Amino acid sequence: MNKNNQKNNQEKSLTSVGINWYPGHMVKTKRQIIEDLKLIDVVIELLDARIPIASQNPDLKQIIGNTKKIIALNKCDLSNEIENKKWVNYLKKQGQTAVLTNANTGIGIQELLNEVEKIMEENLEKQASKGRIGRAIRIMILGIPNVGKSSFINRIAKRTSAGVGNKPGVTKQKQWVRVSNNIELLDTPGVLWPKFENQEIALHLSYIGTIKDDILEKTEIAFYLLKFLIENYIQNIVERYKITEETINSIKNRNISYNEQIMEIMYEIGKKRGAIVSGGKVDEEKVANIILEDFRTQKLGKITLEKVPE
Repeated sequence: MNKNNQKNNQEKSLTSVGINWYPGHMVKTKRQIIEDLKLIDVVIELLDARIPIASQNPDLKQIIGNTKKIIALNKCDLSNEIENKKWVNYLKKQGQTAVLTNANTGIGIQELLNEVEKIMEENLEKQASKGRIGRAIRIMILGIPNVGKSSFINRIAKRTSAGVGNKPGVTKQKQWVRVSNNIELLDTPGVLWPKFENQEIALHLSYIGTIKDDILEKTEIAFYLLKFLIENYIQNIVERYKITEETINSIKNRNISYNEQIMEIMYEIGKKRGAIVSGGKVDEEKVANIILEDFRTQKLGKITLEKVPE
């Protein structure tokens, strides 16, 4: 990629690509969720703790209406601990209940179930006063693709397979899964696709792999991710790629555009990691693969892409 045209090419590519899709089966999925919600007491909205804003579906509030909701900030092991606490506090101030979870290890799952019981306590007391005792609390888990929903259902239901369709929105026969003595889970896919309100949300979903790498140019995704990391997690870059801050600062002091500076740092990473092609040039796509893979596998450390709104 010609560095002189870097910015123009990226902006043109990111704004012209058709990322505002709305899968046909999503209409059917929404209808199914709305119908199933008639049986539900509590919705658990599953978000990626690294991108609590981008991993939300803006339609969900309208879909669930007045149904009680708890937010699970999943994959909290991949996000920054300080930012995790800020997000929980922020959501609490917004009048929402949020719990940090890690479906792979089970962290936060019991706390989440405790919150389900707590949020339903008043309703259960009212039912008991009318002689209705013994009905289990019924919950539904909703989330966009790639937030760890299958693993989350497996963990919360203590199973080894979620048993849902291969494609989001493809539903097998409805069944209730007993989670505890007084909690049941409606085992339906309940997957919602995100809507891409702006370029930043699309990029954040690309970083974590929700938008597949063949939708947007991988070099551009890695470029913007590196730009974010340099501005917010420069020490992670220094430690992972053994590039000194002096080297980075010297590049920043050059009389070239800011985007060209980011590309130069990207080239330095390529040199360090041996991403060289014939003629001694850096293979941009190979460097992009390295940066994205390192981020997605936590080799760049625990990173939160979205900060709490001020």
